[in-house]
Amino acid sequence: MPVSSIQTLFSRSLASFAAIGMMAISVSCSQAAPPQNQSSDPNANPNYNGLPLDSEIVDVKTRSGEKVATLAGGCFWCTEAVFERMEGINDVVSGYIGGKVPNPNYEQVCGKKTGHAEAVQVYYDPEKTNYEEILEVFFKTHDPTTLNRQGADAGPQYRSSVFVHNDEQREIAKKVIEKMSKEYRDPIVTLIEPATKFYVAEEYHQDYFRLNPNAGYCRAVVANKVRKFNRTFGDKIKDSAK
Repeated sequence: MPVSSIQTLFSRSLASFAAIGMMAISVSCSQAAPPQNQSSDPNANPNYNGLPLDSEIVDVKTRSGEKVATLAGGCFWCTEAVFERMEGINDVVSGYIGGKVPNPNYEQVCGKKTGHAEAVQVYYDPEKTNYEEILEVFFKTHDPTTLNRQGADAGPQYRSSVFVHNDEQREIAKKVIEKMSKEYRDPIVTLIEPATKFYVAEEYHQDYFRLNPNAGYCRAVVANKVRKFNRTFGDKIKDSAK
């Protein structure tokens, strides 16, 4: 692992101590400035990263009968860990999407140099779950009222966004946002963006929580997201994850 990667991971570990009240320390990636001229309707300005709404959607290869959802809700270690436990999910891949620089790496994304968000591609069996259910889990296991912050993780790479692969997903996302808005005191600011090219993250990010359950960030942050999923969606937990 490159030194810069170790430094970034170490910074995340320090941030986790702040999350459990052991020390006050900021994360390595400082909070980004808010979008300029932002509409009161966040979905009226989905091109926070400079990409227009009609940017080219890139087809994703799936197995026969399989579908895909692409979601960004803060650190991808958290989002990946939640969906890996959900019934009907075949695979979850962590990566980067929504930026303007080809082949970004973790250091560039954390440095806010590319416009990408940390995201996951969720491959699912439509016979066992559906896109609307996946979005409901997504919204209830992260904070959709803070655009570029999830807890101590701040910056545009941690933005809350649904990356849609087609018009049907776009309409479902709008419907779910409207429905979920009634459950929050503050407005939902989650963006709806086109699912442009997705770059798979470095191997050490894949299955991070499963492989590193005792890491500081996992114990302080990721585990809480997993527990929230277990409490809220107990009927959707895979047998293998119980």
